[in-house]
Amino acid sequence: MQITPSSKVYDVCVVGSGAGGGMAAKVLTEGGATVAMIEAGPLWDASKSMMFSWPYDSPRRGANTERPFGEFDAAFGGWEIEGEPYTNAPGTKFDWFRSRMLGGRTNHWGRISLRFGPNDFRRRSIDGLGDDWPITYDEIKPYYDKVDRLVGVFGSKEGIYNEPDGIFMPPPRPRAYELLVKRACEQLKIKIIPSRLSILTQPLNGRPACHYCSQCNRGCTTNSNFSSSTVLIPPAMATGRLEILANSMAREVTTDSNGQATGVSYVSKLDGKEYAVRAKIVVLAASAGETARLMLNSKSARHPNGIGNSSDVVGRYIMDSTGASAAGLFPQMMDLPPHNEDGVGGMHLYMPWWLDNKKLDFPRGYHIEFGGGKRMPGFGFMGGLHNYNYVGYNTAGQYASQQAGDPTQKRGGGGYGKQLKDDYRRYYGATIGFSGRGEAVARKENYCEIDPNVVDKYGIPVLRFHYTWSDYEFKQAKHMQETFREIIQQMGGQALSPMPTKENGYGIDTPGRIIHEVGVARMGNDPKSSAVNKYCQAHDVKNLFVADAASFVSQADKNPTWTILALSMRTAEYIIQEKKRMNI
Repeated sequence: MQITPSSKVYDVCVVGSGAGGGMAAKVLTEGGATVAMIEAGPLWDASKSMMFSWPYDSPRRGANTERPFGEFDAAFGGWEIEGEPYTNAPGTKFDWFRSRMLGGRTNHWGRISLRFGPNDFRRRSIDGLGDDWPITYDEIKPYYDKVDRLVGVFGSKEGIYNEPDGIFMPPPRPRAYELLVKRACEQLKIKIIPSRLSILTQPLNGRPACHYCSQCNRGCTTNSNFSSSTVLIPPAMATGRLEILANSMAREVTTDSNGQATGVSYVSKLDGKEYAVRAKIVVLAASAGETARLMLNSKSARHPNGIGNSSDVVGRYIMDSTGASAAGLFPQMMDLPPHNEDGVGGMHLYMPWWLDNKKLDFPRGYHIEFGGGKRMPGFGFMGGLHNYNYVGYNTAGQYASQQAGDPTQKRGGGGYGKQLKDDYRRYYGATIGFSGRGEAVARKENYCEIDPNVVDKYGIPVLRFHYTWSDYEFKQAKHMQETFREIIQQMGGQALSPMPTKENGYGIDTPGRIIHEVGVARMGNDPKSSAVNKYCQAHDVKNLFVADAASFVSQADKNPTWTILALSMRTAEYIIQEKKRMNI
């Protein structure tokens, strides 16, 4: 295919517009660089989102069509995208989420904005597993602080060593059901604190405070929550030095005879033709999986194993957070009058890791997220209501017998008509769901590679995944499930599902389902065992950088976005400094 090169040579080409790409573009353009940004999806304007639409405004009541989180969700994409397949090796499974739009996954994420702690950068030194990062918490702390001041995050000062405090706005007050969970957790000696979410509770940098409509996943019309498309891209555009090439599928990083990057080739979704951006520096921030795919597809005489991959670690050590969930039904919350419990679009409280792994049979921790209350009814509202009657409560909201949970105790329910409506009113707001998000151990045998036999509809070879959980993760999931049930019992409720067994993996989610894939172009000091250095600069190619979660050495029990933002800011500032020194 003939490639049409750009007439202009940019200072930097950034691939991807999410947390890493957006931050890189902002810092680089404000530092004086001209930047071309390649984005696989369309432009996105949150001010035109369906934030204030009622479920009955849609004939589907908000049911998902091509969007897995519902028709109103801001994510264009999902685990499956027509014409853009990926494959799994026999005997393994990985579900890969892609969000094809300006801002990527930052448009619909839960805004859980946690710093990695000091121990999270040195896990091998603590338990002998995986590898330490080549940087420490103290080195990245100034960038976490800058991100807090730029983006905004609410929370509380707790002084927990490995859950570092930030520069916080006041957290919103807990809802009624959250206070019930808090009381039970305190009785069980489980740490529970205000959430740390990048949603404004005070005005910041021209953005107003959240108005508590609780619809953050739809895209915020007031820009009160964080997404790259509303907080990072606009100031970059305002410099006049950013050009966005939307609907463009990056194919490979182009190189010269010395193996240095010269730009990025891409296929336009609009006309199917191939083009090339010419740039002095390339920054990959397409999401970890896409960055690995792009590097592995960028083969040349100087890079026969893929660009930046002389170490053979690109694609390896892929990780996703572990996940397991359970829900409970609580009689004291039945038959309550309807009342507004909206708040921010997420939890007001959560449980950070509170135990010492040295006393447990698994090495890494997890945090607990939970949700419930009287949220806006929509499609799938209180799905599985017919199962609620299996938990053994009588019409007075009391246990029906010592055999609570026995299917023989079902009194009827579900169905249709008056009884169904009465059940909805009775159980509305009486359930709470708990989800654990934990750290998996990085393993070289978990990896993605280029499938030699499959290409997408643009002719670009796709990824093939090899991934399994280890006993460490299964034991962690077991502990999660036991903890959920302990909290539910302490609250006087009953779990809506039986305890998962070892045979079904204790209910652990399929890898990739938590959408936290990291680690496929890990950083390190040794070029033989890492792809990039501590500034996320490729060991093999001095003008190639990685600014997404691909550089992670481990994935803590925290959500990765805040660390992506901090590392991307640090990398972009390093690029500016090195350009001024004429080193790149």
